[in-house]
Amino acid sequence: MPKEPLDDFDTRIIAALQKDGRLTNVELAERIGLSPSPCLRRVKRLERDGYIGAYRAVLDRTRVGLGFTVFVGVRLEAHANDRAGAFEEAALGMHEVIACHMVSGTVDYLLEVVVPDLAHYQKFLVDRLLALPIVREVQSSIAINTLKAGAPLPLDHLQSSNSRSAT
Repeated sequence: MPKEPLDDFDTRIIAALQKDGRLTNVELAERIGLSPSPCLRRVKRLERDGYIGAYRAVLDRTRVGLGFTVFVGVRLEAHANDRAGAFEEAALGMHEVIACHMVSGTVDYLLEVVVPDLAHYQKFLVDRLLALPIVREVQSSIAINTLKAGAPLPLDHLQSSNSRSAT
């Protein structure tokens, strides 16, 4: 939960901007039921406070030639913080890695990797990922069909907490 609870207007602003980050301030204000000036002040505050991290275009992976998605489980050789930190830094620097999660279970990290095809994945795997001395084991799962990706975050819990805090 956020440190300072978001009110209903804040929640509606971030929900609307998740769906369409190109809304003008006037369109956003109309959509959430505020006048433009207070709406803009709220958006600027949400940006400043880190609720809104960025605005970007969501590209169609296939149209831009990145239709091959692989989920890669990475098991590290050791869990020393400095060595794990080196792996994290390396993974964050690999532009093919579009998501990186430290996880519990049989692997230490789960990466989402996008590349043009299997040959590019093989090159990424051999030349970049397995070249890291701390990497002990890699498990690759190729996505056959992507049904949902990059969806807006669910914000229902914010609305229910706003209702409770108002009572």
